[in-house]
Amino acid sequence: MQMMFEFTTPSQIIFGQGSVKQAPSIVENWGKKAFVLVGNTPQRAAFLLRQLQLTNIPFSIYEVRGEPTTTLVTNAVRIARETDSDFVISCGGGSVMDTGKAIAALLTNSGNLFDYLEVIGHGKEISHPAAPHLAIPTTAGTGTEVTRNSVILSPDHHVKVSMRSRSMLPTVAIVDPELTHSMPPPFNSLHRT
Repeated sequence: MQMMFEFTTPSQIIFGQGSVKQAPSIVENWGKKAFVLVGNTPQRAAFLLRQLQLTNIPFSIYEVRGEPTTTLVTNAVRIARETDSDFVISCGGGSVMDTGKAIAALLTNSGNLFDYLEVIGHGKEISHPAAPHLAIPTTAGTGTEVTRNSVILSPDHHVKVSMRSRSMLPTVAIVDPELTHSMPPPFNSLHRT
């Protein structure tokens, strides 16, 4: 029997202590305005927001509190479009990353979220490359910064579904272990006792 597999990752993964400081230079030519997603504790992204301000990169902020839902993603896409955001920066845990991937894809493709969702939607293929997306995980373990799907909860249907496409891979992922230091041990596999 012949083994076959496919391996797809973001075009660039940057790993190392302090590597998050590269964020402004990575996104400076991506577009006019960043749509920055942060998690339950927005102050964890304060360092990133300061860097963006110091380098004059305009941005809007959206907080992802809990799992991404169809309502949350639909609302975030609407705000990203209204604020003329044309690229995405996700700084947080897996929920933030999944939300960012969905938003980046919907910014460049017509229609709405349900056009592209599997099971409860139309499962339409994403035809245009997603908007540039910088994924900066602050937790260790989910790995969603290097996957090509977004898992979204539909409260109305009581089910989690996926939106997936190769183009949903973040453009760049920055994995900086320093960002996990403030996390409690269950969320930080780098924690030492």
